[in-house]
Amino acid sequence: MQLLVPASPALRVCQRLSGNMAASGAGDPLDAESGKAPLAQRIDPSREKLTPQQLQFMRQVQLAQWRKTLPKRRTRNILTGLGIGAVVLAIYGYTFYSVSQERFLDELEDEAKAARARALARASGP
Repeated sequence: MQLLVPASPALRVCQRLSGNMAASGAGDPLDAESGKAPLAQRIDPSREKLTPQQLQFMRQVQLAQWRKTLPKRRTRNILTGLGIGAVVLAIYGYTFYSVSQERFLDELEDEAKAARARALARASGP
């Protein structure tokens, strides 16, 4: 029987331990010789024939990992959203501020009125 054991907190892979559960050392997550956990191997459920129990175990581990990382991800998403919103509001506010500071159109209108007044004065003057 083969078992799936999560490889790391990132849960990118699961390890298949070969052997019978009754065999000595089977089911023990540590290697008896070195005292270290065995390295994980990638498993593609679509290519390999896995039992329903193995698939259910993979789903349970993935769900546990998702639940573990959800608060951190939610916090990051909220901070990212607030940051993007702040940038948008800053651009919007700066646009209004800069448009209200633009007086060159007013100056052009004043110059145009003065030019019209001079033209009328010349036309009616001499």
